[in-house]
Amino acid sequence: MRIDPHVHCRDGRQRYKTTIEEVFRIADKQGVDKIFDMPNTDPPILTTKDVEKRLRLVPKSRVNDYFLYIGATSNPEQLEEAVRCYNNYPNVIGIKLFAGESVGDLKVIEEYKQRNIYKKLSELAFKGVLAVHCEKEKYMEKDFWDPSHPLTHSWARPKRTEIYSIEDQINFAEEVNFPGILHIVHVSVPESVELIEKARGKKRIDITCGVTPHHIMWSNEMLNMPYGLLYKMNPPLRNKEAVEGLIEKLKEGKIDWIETDHAPHASEEKLNYPHLSGYPSLYLYRNFVEEFLPKIGIKERLIRKMTYDNIVKTFENKLK
Repeated sequence: MRIDPHVHCRDGRQRYKTTIEEVFRIADKQGVDKIFDMPNTDPPILTTKDVEKRLRLVPKSRVNDYFLYIGATSNPEQLEEAVRCYNNYPNVIGIKLFAGESVGDLKVIEEYKQRNIYKKLSELAFKGVLAVHCEKEKYMEKDFWDPSHPLTHSWARPKRTEIYSIEDQINFAEEVNFPGILHIVHVSVPESVELIEKARGKKRIDITCGVTPHHIMWSNEMLNMPYGLLYKMNPPLRNKEAVEGLIEKLKEGKIDWIETDHAPHASEEKLNYPHLSGYPSLYLYRNFVEEFLPKIGIKERLIRKMTYDNIVKTFENKLK
């Protein structure tokens, strides 16, 4: 049994990119049994009505294998509804906060608004998972971005954007004694894992993190290849030193699970304007888990933890 706790099915206005049904077909071929879908769709998943509409798209035979994050905004009433959805719908696996601009309009950039989200969720006694995409806008260097030189995407989103955003989320969670589990999605540099380990050591909050196959298998040199724009994603691929450091954290068991961040787009949308970020990494899953990880010295027991056990432990109230 394997779980991919981070995929982007599209449907809605973007069903031409992929659908829930198609992602399940890919998952079956890649040895993945259950998926957790993200809410930055078009339109985004923010309300009870959105959740119900989304769940109607799931093939009936896969209802028990499909789970969905509901998005977080800075609107207190929307957060109240999100928590109600989490409490009332078994398939709503958690709440997702985009603490930086990625793909789609679902984002909360201002730090004071992010802090208020933690405060509100604490007041609502939310004990589920708050998954956070961490990239801090004030440290981005967007003027560096030049589509004719795809490597500049890594320069435009340097590692400090992730590190300082994670630091923010930990501080906000600790300030309000956040009762839920803070999950940092797709860490891309070892310094991020070190921050998370430090927070674990203090034992003031529950915190987990995940890593993608692409941030472990590839460096930002992929962006210099022909059609390098295909390898543009958020957070970006990092340099070899960062990748090697991240691999060491993975070997040490300090990263809780593998999450593909499967994010398909039409090739025209990546190679031409608007040069969208994202990679269909679910296609990498079987090779990554069954060949790449053992090749770099990761034992089967740890692989099992990162593909199933740790996920089930964290989401045990939903994955019964």
